[in-house]
Amino acid sequence: MDKIKAKLSLLPTDPGCYLMKDSEGSIIYVGKAKNLKRRVSSYFNRTHTGKTARLVADIKDFEYIVVGSNTESLVLEINLIKKYDPKYNILLRDDKTYPYIELTKEKYPRLSIVRNINLKKNKTRLFGPYPNVGAARNTVNLLNRIYPLRKCVNMPKKPCLYYHIGQCLGYCFKEIDNNVITKMEEDIIRFLKGDADEVIKLLKEEMEKESNLMHYEKALECKNLLDYIDITLTKQKVEINENIDIDVFGYYENDGYVCCQVFFIRGSKIVGRHYKIWPIIDDALEEVTKYISYFYDKDVLLPKEVLVPESIDTNLISEYLGIRVLSPIKGVKKKIVDMAIDNAKVLLNEKFDLIKRDEERTVLANEELKSLLKLDKLDRIEIFDNSHLFGSFNVSGMVVFENGVPAKNEYRKFKISEDINDDYKTMYEAMYRRYFRVLKDGLKKPDLIIVDGGKGQMSVANKVISELNLNIPIVGLKKDDKHSTSSLIYDKEYSIDKTSNLFHLLTRMQDEVHNFTINYHRKLRSKGALSSILDSIDGIGSKRKDELLKKYRSVKKISEASVDELSLILPVKVASNLHTFLENYGGK
Repeated sequence: MDKIKAKLSLLPTDPGCYLMKDSEGSIIYVGKAKNLKRRVSSYFNRTHTGKTARLVADIKDFEYIVVGSNTESLVLEINLIKKYDPKYNILLRDDKTYPYIELTKEKYPRLSIVRNINLKKNKTRLFGPYPNVGAARNTVNLLNRIYPLRKCVNMPKKPCLYYHIGQCLGYCFKEIDNNVITKMEEDIIRFLKGDADEVIKLLKEEMEKESNLMHYEKALECKNLLDYIDITLTKQKVEINENIDIDVFGYYENDGYVCCQVFFIRGSKIVGRHYKIWPIIDDALEEVTKYISYFYDKDVLLPKEVLVPESIDTNLISEYLGIRVLSPIKGVKKKIVDMAIDNAKVLLNEKFDLIKRDEERTVLANEELKSLLKLDKLDRIEIFDNSHLFGSFNVSGMVVFENGVPAKNEYRKFKISEDINDDYKTMYEAMYRRYFRVLKDGLKKPDLIIVDGGKGQMSVANKVISELNLNIPIVGLKKDDKHSTSSLIYDKEYSIDKTSNLFHLLTRMQDEVHNFTINYHRKLRSKGALSSILDSIDGIGSKRKDELLKKYRSVKKISEASVDELSLILPVKVASNLHTFLENYGGK
C-alpha cells in the first residue's frame, strides 16, 4: 500500500486510462476516467463490496495513460481490453453472435441464415439481427414457401425435389426471366423491412384457390401462415414510423448489479431483444457506456440510430461509433426507451436470486478452491478426460474454466495416434501435445490442471509438466464406489463436503469434460461406422462418399434422410438401396 499511495499522490487530474495489476504483474482490470486522480484513488480510499472488493484485494500495482479527451480514453480503453482480456473486464464481454437473414446477391438468389457476417458486403441484403434464431428460421421458411427461390447452395445438374413440389423454378436447367426474379426480390425485401401486404395478398389468393379445389389441408396451411404473420407483426409493431434501423438501450442498477436491455427495431418492428446482467466494478454509468460501445465490436451491423437514457453521454458514444445517438425527452421514442428501462428492471429483479446463487457456485467456489490449495492465483483451470471403445477411437478432451465459468471457445479435442487400451499413454500424449503447443505458441497457461483420476493419472500429468520444464500445480479427482466425486488429491487427500459450493463446481467440471470428450468419441465412432457402411453400398464411390459424409456426418442423420433427399447426391436406385440398408441396419 505504501507503493500504491506514493503513486496515487502523483496521479494527474487529466482524462485517461488506468491498468490494474496483480502480484504477477498481469493486467486484471482496465478502466477510463475523466479525472484519473479522483477515479483511481476511489478504489483505495473507501470501502467496497462484491466484485469491486475482490478486485481491490487483487491489486498490487497500477499504470495509467493520459489522453487528450474522454473520447480518446474510451477508444484506448476498449483497445486495451481487447489486447489484454483482463480478468475483471470479461464480466462486460458478451460473446453472443446474432443470426441475420441474407438475400444473396447472385444471379439466382437464395435466402439463408448467417451468423458470421462479412461487414464489407453490401449491407442492403442483410436483415436483422434476430436474437431468436427460431424467429429467423420461421421467417426464411415462410418466404421460401411463398417464393420459389433457388434452394441449393451448389447448382445440381438436374431438377431437385423443391422443383417438383413447386418451391423452385428450376434454375439448374431453365433460363428464368430476370423480371420474375427482380419482382420476388422486391417483395421479399419489403417484407423483411416490415411491409407484409404483398405476402398476405399472395397467401390469401392461394388459400382461396386451394379451398375452391377442396384441398382443405393446403388451405389450412395458408391460413396458419396468415395467422402467424398477423400475430408476429401485431406483437412486434411499435409506433415509430421512420423506416430506419434503430437500436434502443435501457438499463437498471440495484444492489451491485446492472442489467442492460436492448431492442432491435427494424421496419417499425421490434425484431428481437437481448439483455446482459453483470456485477458493477466501476461507476454504473461508465460501465453501461462501455457496454454499449463494446456491443458493436462484434459482428453486428450498425443501425442508423441508437436511443439511450438521458443519463448516458450521447456525444461520447456517437463520436466513437460514428452514428446518431439520441436521448429522447418526449414522444414515442422516449416511451420506447422507458420500456427498455422497465424491461431491464423486471429482468434484474426476476433473475437476481438466481444470479447471486450462480455466483456462489462459480466465483466463490473458485475462491474456496484457491484457498484450500493455498494458491496465489486461480483464474484459469484446465481439465482432462479420456474415452475409447476397446482400445479403438481413442480420444482425449480438455475443457477450460475461467473464474469458475466454462470458457467454451478454449475447449480442445485430441485424437490419439495409437489405438491402445492404455489410459496413461492417452493422457500423456494429450497433455504433452497441449503444453508443448502452449510453450511453442506462447498460449495462456493454466493456474491449475485437474485430471479425472487418482495418483496414477497425476503421476503421468506431473511427468509431462516436468519434461516441459513448466511449473503448474496438478490435482486429481477421486470418485467413490457410487462414481461421485469424494475427494481431491493434491499434496494430500482432501475430502469434499457434498453440500458445499466447491463440490458442485468440481462435479460440474467433471461432467463438462466427460460430456465433451464422450460426444467427440461418439462423433468419431459414428463417422467410422458411416464410412464403412458407405463402402459396402454399390454405386457409392469416393466422390459420392465424401459428399454424403460432408452433408450428413453421422449414421443417425443419414438414416433420417428420405430417398428424395438422398437422391440429390445419389442416383435414385442407389439412394433407395442405401435407405433400405440403413432401415435394416437399425439407424432409425
